[in-house]
Amino acid sequence: MQRRFFATLRVTGGRELRPYVRREHSLLAGLEILDLADEKASFCSKLLADLGAEVIKIERPGGDASRWIGPFWQNTPHPERSLPFWHNNSNKLGITLNLEKKDGQRILRQLASKTDVVIETFPPRYLKKLELDYESLSQINSRLISASVTGFGQSGPHKQYKSCDIIASATGGQMCVCGAPDTPPLKPYGEQSYYIASLFAAIGILIALRERKHSGKGQHIDISLQEAVAATLEHVLVRYFYDNVVSQRQGGSRQNNSFCLLPCKDGYILLMIARDWDILVEWLDSEGMASDLKEEKWQDEQYRRQHWNHIVDILTYWTKTHTRAELFKLAQLMHLPWAPVASQEEAVNSTHLLARNFFVSVEHPELANTGLTPHIYKYPGAPYKFSSSTMKLRRAPLIGEHNTQVYQEKLGLSISDLERLSASKVI
Repeated sequence: MQRRFFATLRVTGGRELRPYVRREHSLLAGLEILDLADEKASFCSKLLADLGAEVIKIERPGGDASRWIGPFWQNTPHPERSLPFWHNNSNKLGITLNLEKKDGQRILRQLASKTDVVIETFPPRYLKKLELDYESLSQINSRLISASVTGFGQSGPHKQYKSCDIIASATGGQMCVCGAPDTPPLKPYGEQSYYIASLFAAIGILIALRERKHSGKGQHIDISLQEAVAATLEHVLVRYFYDNVVSQRQGGSRQNNSFCLLPCKDGYILLMIARDWDILVEWLDSEGMASDLKEEKWQDEQYRRQHWNHIVDILTYWTKTHTRAELFKLAQLMHLPWAPVASQEEAVNSTHLLARNFFVSVEHPELANTGLTPHIYKYPGAPYKFSSSTMKLRRAPLIGEHNTQVYQEKLGLSISDLERLSASKVI
């Protein structure tokens, strides 16, 4: 892709793009991060960027491979139209740099000498071969914090194995407990291991920053997708280690049949049955639908577990006579932890989420004047609200959009330097 360099911004197709504006009073203002991560950890730096850190997304010339992950805007595959890339790279600056070139390696060292954090997802030993690993970079910046997110971590017999989300789900023990008892293991929807690992990496970075205040030194954080998944197995591992019980797939039910999903007139509702048994039976009886559940034998919790299917049959007959909203509202009045299962459309149009302004509008000026509308899109907002700080979401950068701004401001490179580096495919 041909690039033309200007003092503060990049021009694409004759349309000027707005230069990046720093947020000096945001929560993480002053924190500088180099993002060398692909889709496995780009959400980590997004979280920190959304909180105000200056994140520089470094891609190879031509753009990162994650730009080709769909779905795409208007269903047209294009490196500037990847919706996952838009979401995972909001609020970042974007530059290009070829780490396979000696000049590219030199430039990264210069950038690393002036930054706080590096986030990367390269295979173990790749950066060491280029002398760009944490040990090498920390010699020129002892305060540097580096986070590596890989499939199996930096050590162990599987460290060089290739991985992706479905592999992490399988090897981390997540997949074997997802699905129905009579079906093969089921992968959870979405790239859950990437988001889990990104959350752990972001937490690790913040902890390392806090520790650096006392020691004055940075450190390396090793994140494994497999371990990130295994760390979130909740009761599965607890029951195995302490009760010597191997958890089985339970479909819509949860451990010990405490929760279940049942059909209503208009969808499904999640019910908790393991507690408040008397309240539930009284509710059913008030509608003449308790069947034999009022008998004394059902007061025994162990008996209820042994005859779980009978209870589910009665409850299913009952829930089918109600809408989700009816059961949810009454359950709230009785302090029962029940919840309607919302569809995507219902979640997006949730009156509660809309009232809290969860979804935010993000402008894509590069799409203006293209004859295609709209160029303002809705994004999921931050999952936290701060009483004295505001957050603003800006779109993901275009390929090399901030080359001039970053290389001039950070390294003092001239326009002729940038033209030479571009011609030699360094940037």
